[in-house]
Amino acid sequence: MQKVEIYTQPQCPFCSHAKALLDSREITYEEYNVATDQGVLSEMLSRTGGRTLPQIVINNQAIGGFDDLRQLDSEGHLSPLLDAGSSVQ
Repeated sequence: MQKVEIYTQPQCPFCSHAKALLDSREITYEEYNVATDQGVLSEMLSRTGGRTLPQIVINNQAIGGFDDLRQLDSEGHLSPLLDAGSSVQ
């Protein structure tokens, strides 16, 4: 089963764009707000190594932020990455 996670904060335009892209592709995701919990921010830094928002994780693979997500989508690599999670238990 595919698993998409996105670390965000309110008022972040790139976070909004990333969620809109996922929504437009009907991709469900779990959202973590780093502004409300310092532990979530620490987890994001540890998992992704990224310091900017959003940070997106697909099937436990950190892919980066909105620009990275958009590039994967435009190059046709997003669907195969999501499909790879279909066999993950």
